[in-house]
Amino acid sequence: MATKHDVKTWGILTATLVIVFAGTMISSPRARANQDRQNQNNQNSDPRTDPRIARGFKIAPVHLNLAGKDPNLVGLGSYLVNAVGACDDCHSVSEYAQNRNPYFGQKKKIDPTDYLGGGADFGPLVPGSPDIVSRNLTPDKTGLPEGGHTFDEFRQIIQTGVDLDHLHPSCSATVTTNCLPPPFDGEVLQIMPWPIYQNWTDDDLRAIYEYLSAIPCYAGPPAPSPLHNDCN
Repeated sequence: MATKHDVKTWGILTATLVIVFAGTMISSPRARANQDRQNQNNQNSDPRTDPRIARGFKIAPVHLNLAGKDPNLVGLGSYLVNAVGACDDCHSVSEYAQNRNPYFGQKKKIDPTDYLGGGADFGPLVPGSPDIVSRNLTPDKTGLPEGGHTFDEFRQIIQTGVDLDHLHPSCSATVTTNCLPPPFDGEVLQIMPWPIYQNWTDDDLRAIYEYLSAIPCYAGPPAPSPLHNDCN
């Protein structure tokens, strides 16, 4: 029969083993990885520890509408769009304001009048195919960017390159105009560097989407142009 001394000894031993086991779990590679990931997420959401957020607000070339939006995501999204992705290089007709082109030895200033409004014409992929023109990324009257796409649609576009607007389908026996001939696939965006941008994380894409939702709407040319955006 166990004495009181034995019971007390076993209790102490059991408690010691629990503490040792817990310490082992905390220091395990999986536990450390989870903790590192949580720390990184916390850093990315705190402007005091992620300098990209403040930098993003500083370099945003247009007034931002922050109503109902997460300012940390907007700031980070601006950094990714304006300092990493160089989206304005392709998605604006006139990237730089008049007499503010740095390639001519002038002080840089982004043209805010058609910022990310699309319309840059890259010409045909091959003679006889339609010109590839960059899309309007600004929000419409609903506040959703890129002509009213939801975040899930935006993520699908960036991660797969799918053209949800089907502007230039693949040529076939029944589709012979405004189409892309083989070997080009009309179901995916051409020229758009989505194979690189698909490496962005979901958190990155959420920040970019939040930023695009905060920039001014650019109406573009009148309907039925695919670049038309209903701002009102």
